Amino acid sequence: MDAPEESTAGHDHPEPSGPAPKRREPRPPHGDPRLPIEAARDALTVKRVFGDAYVADGVTVIPVAKVYGGSGMGYGDGTGQGPAGEGAPHAEGSGGGGGFGLVARPAGAYVIRDGKASWQPAVDVNRAIVGGQLLGAIVAVSVACVLRARLRRRR
Repeated sequence: MDAPEESTAGHDHPEPSGPAPKRREPRPPHGDPRLPIEAARDALTVKRVFGDAYVADGVTVIPVAKVYGGSGMGYGDGTGQGPAGEGAPHAEGSGGGGGFGLVARPAGAYVIRDGKASWQPAVDVNRAIVGGQLLGAIVAVSVACVLRARLRRRR
């Protein structure tokens, strides 16, 4: 890490009177700020969507995936005075940060047989089960609400 240019911590120097110190130019971030963007560009290629084709028993299969991704970057800098008062240290700052995320899920495959291409969608059984459970929960809550309303009307 870079050491501060001037440190007054532990010294009893009165604050200088007169004009405020000039604002310093922000320090460049550590590392390459283009790295997350380059990583996103490398990861979000057509090879992530269309896998390598393979041939089995005279049938060509081209796997396909749904790919979602994003990246972000942040940076901060701090200058200026610390808390007012005699002997107060100068405020310092720094910053940085960045990130990248990628999600890929199978979508299906193009199957080429006898010169004819067809689409075979991928079935995600786990999503189907969760969807069925959510639907069942919504139906159960709806039935409970209807039965409760009917009981209130009878009273």
